[in-house]
Amino acid sequence: MSEREYPVKLDEVGLKASLDALSYDVLRNAATERPFTGEYTDTDKLGVYKCKACSSVLFKSQTKFHSGCGWPSFYAPTSEDAVELIEDRSLFPRVRTEVRCAACGSHLGHVFKGEGYDVPTDERWCINSVSLILEDI
Repeated sequence: MSEREYPVKLDEVGLKASLDALSYDVLRNAATERPFTGEYTDTDKLGVYKCKACSSVLFKSQTKFHSGCGWPSFYAPTSEDAVELIEDRSLFPRVRTEVRCAACGSHLGHVFKGEGYDVPTDERWCINSVSLILEDI
């Protein structure tokens, strides 16, 4: 996790006890769920996607699209301040942009630009299903 102070303070022991092992590993240790296994990969339900750790609203279903990558894909977060972007060099020399919840610092996935998807932003926010909760509207 980042050294940054986040507005929402999480009780790590309580969070770990309340989540399944994979969700906790993704949210707090930047792990990744296997492609095409996530609950929200192909869902088209209307709603808002919230952080599974702190319930902050992150994405709207209206910005979700089918990219075929194996994870839920969005073309934009609900607002720029809903997420934090961090340079990720874990696959050096390839540089990626990690996406975290701006409220609690939980890892969500990565954002990729310029891939040519027919979306308004030309961005693919590739987000782990296990880091999200879909609240129906």
